[in-house]
Amino acid sequence: MTPAQPKILLIYTGGTIGMIENPATHSLQPFDFTHLIDNVPKIRLLNYMIDNISFEPPIDSSDMSPAHWVEIARAITDNYDAYDGFVVLHGTDTMSYTASALSFMLENLRKPVIITGSQLPIGEVRTDGEENLITAVQIAAATDRHGAPMVQEVAILFENYLWRGNRSTKRSADNFNAFKSHNYPELAKIGLGINFHEEALLRQPYNGRQLHTHFSLDTNVMIIDLFPGIEESTLRHQLATPGIKGIVLKTYGAGNASTARWFTDAISETVKRGVIIFNVTQCVNGSVQKLYEAGHALAATGVVPGHDITAEAAITKMMFLFGAGISTEEISRRLSQPICGELTLPHSNKRPI
Repeated sequence: MTPAQPKILLIYTGGTIGMIENPATHSLQPFDFTHLIDNVPKIRLLNYMIDNISFEPPIDSSDMSPAHWVEIARAITDNYDAYDGFVVLHGTDTMSYTASALSFMLENLRKPVIITGSQLPIGEVRTDGEENLITAVQIAAATDRHGAPMVQEVAILFENYLWRGNRSTKRSADNFNAFKSHNYPELAKIGLGINFHEEALLRQPYNGRQLHTHFSLDTNVMIIDLFPGIEESTLRHQLATPGIKGIVLKTYGAGNASTARWFTDAISETVKRGVIIFNVTQCVNGSVQKLYEAGHALAATGVVPGHDITAEAAITKMMFLFGAGISTEEISRRLSQPICGELTLPHSNKRPI
């Protein structure tokens, strides 16, 4: 029996990948994705059924917001049963935030949601957009030896690598390999073929439950980046931001911060006030650990350790958990535990090599 054609839904939000040069003005403008085959004729060779949805109007990724994440999640949810996989076309600047947010919002996801974009417009002669789009569509259609989707999570495809979305960070503004997962291996490496690292792919225990999408996100959160010389008045002003519920605190090295009495007092008072503080390292590689006195002092204030989570995943996870309407105690507990592969616990034997 001839296998059914894979059915893939493209969701175009905006970004460089969807731009094409206006021949009259030579300025870049979004092209009509209903004419995708005209702009990327090689995609016809895949022999897939490809439909598309476009944001109206398309947005620059710098304008991406939780409301847009809800719009993307709703498009996936509404079309979940009709398609084998989803490709989200997105600007690069906030792609890691979107990928992280969607990973938490799409509970029980068992189909691929591949996010991609480009550094050069798809209409340019020398562009990474065409290759990224075609590869993302191929990955969204890929199946394992049992016929199940090879990828069953939110992932970022860029140039030579497929990364777990909530482990990824944009590392370059001008290289084609613009993204990197510093604390987790690639899900696939793209060369002459697409070589999946199957041990790294997320496989949630099957519980018979269907996709459950969480549309409520609470944005009463913030990130504070520590630096030598930060003034007490500055930090206290930030910690006292009206309505704030959660703070991602980006600390030095293995989760260290000043041991000055005023600093630990300010943090401790904030935690006692009911604000959750999530300790994330400023380093691109490594984990929050209590190796030094500075780390022990911070942990003693009640700050939640973020282990090896990225700042992008940390802030979106906070939005997701506060939006779930659960207690602060439960939020603190779930922050430091993996929900969908976003962090590795110390001494875990589940991390691929």
